[in-house]
Amino acid sequence: MTTHTRTLEAAAADAALKARHAAMWALGDYPAVAREVIPGLGRVLVDACRVTSGQDVLDVAAGTGNAAIPAARTGARVVANDLARELLDVGRRLAADAGVEIAWEQGDAEALAYADGSFDVVLSCVGVMFAPHHQMAADELVRVVRPGGTVGLVSWTPAGFIGRMFAAMKPYAAPPPPGGQPPPLWGDEAHVRELLGDRVEGLVAEKRSLPVPFTRPEDFRAFFKRTYGPTIVTYRGIADDPDKVAALDEALLDLARDHLDADGHMGWEYLLVTARRTTS
Repeated sequence: MTTHTRTLEAAAADAALKARHAAMWALGDYPAVAREVIPGLGRVLVDACRVTSGQDVLDVAAGTGNAAIPAARTGARVVANDLARELLDVGRRLAADAGVEIAWEQGDAEALAYADGSFDVVLSCVGVMFAPHHQMAADELVRVVRPGGTVGLVSWTPAGFIGRMFAAMKPYAAPPPPGGQPPPLWGDEAHVRELLGDRVEGLVAEKRSLPVPFTRPEDFRAFFKRTYGPTIVTYRGIADDPDKVAALDEALLDLARDHLDADGHMGWEYLLVTARRTTS
C-alpha cells in the first residue's frame, strides 16, 4: 500500500469519526443540558478570560453558545465553532433572542480553519475536551490565538461526577478510536500543562464545583438518558442486552447517590484553566 493511499484512508477514517461525533451530539436534547444543567459555566469562563469589548474571540466546540453568547454580550466579536450543525442552529436562535451577533461556523476542533494568531481569546466550555485526539486539539487552540492572547478552558475532571460517569459507562460503550483519549483527562491539570507545554505562560488552574438541579438520582438518570448524546449512544449499544441495561441503570443511580450531600444537593467538579500564549 502506498503512502498516498494510507493518507487517503486515514483522512476518510477521520472524517467518518467526526461525522459520528457530530451525530452523537445532535442526539437527544443537548440544548436542554446547556440550558438546565450548565447555564452558568460559560459566564464563568468568559469572566476568567477577561473578555472585553472589541476583542476577537473564538469559542471552540461551542455547542449552543454557553460561552459564546456571554462573550458577545461584552461587545467582543465572537465566532462560535462546532462539529454539530444542529447545535449551531439552536445557538443562532438563542443569540438572536439575546440580541447579540455571533458568527456560527461548523468545524473541527482538531483542524480549525483559521489563520495563525487570529484571535485575542480562544476558549472552550466543556467542549474541546471531547475531541478524541487531545494534542491535535490543544495545538489548534494555541495556534489560532495571537501571541499574548488568552486560552481559557472549562473541563470536567476525572474524579468529579462526569468523569466518574464516563468511567461507569466505559464497560458498556464502544471502544475509543485509535489514538483517542478519555475526555475527562482535560480536567487533569498535569495533562493540560503537558498539552499546552511551553507555548503558554501564566497558566492558572482551579478546581471548582457546579451546583446542578438534581436532587433525586432517578431524575438525573432519566434526564441524561433522554438528552445527553454519549449516554444515549451507550444505551443504544446495549439495547439488546437487558442485563447490561439494568447494570448500567444501577451504576448511574449509585453514582448519583454518591454525589448527593446531606441536604440532597449535588455538585459536579470541573477544572477552570486560563493561560497566555507566549510572545517569543
